[in-house]
Amino acid sequence: VAEQAESIDNPLHEAAKRGNLSWLRECLDNRVGVNGLDKAGNTALYWACHGGHKDIVDVLFTQANLELNQQNKLGDTALHAAAWKGYADIVEMLLAKGARTDLKNNEKKLALDMATNAACASLLKKKQSAGISDTL
Repeated sequence: VAEQAESIDNPLHEAAKRGNLSWLRECLDNRVGVNGLDKAGNTALYWACHGGHKDIVDVLFTQANLELNQQNKLGDTALHAAAWKGYADIVEMLLAKGARTDLKNNEKKLALDMATNAACASLLKKKQSAGISDTL
């Protein structure tokens, strides 16, 4: 039986998902759009955050036009993914870059509602209360 090579529609997404830094850099060097969406509406940043790939997130942050708050078809952002997967270090990185904590997904859940550990929840609560005091 002949094996079919898997067709990769979104090489940047695959590189981010797999944590493959050299492949990601090659994609960016070849001007693959950093904010492109896959079939589920996810960005490469979403997949890097979902996979806990800090080094990939760092490289994506160097891209001038990176969209931090893109919501996928379920309404989730990269921040939702990092909080759900329990990556406090990545939650902190996203918040430092200005990721919005007020975006709700299709289930009306904030990233804070998705947080699976105390460290993520604490960072998100701190950011939300700081945001509230900024608007008063």
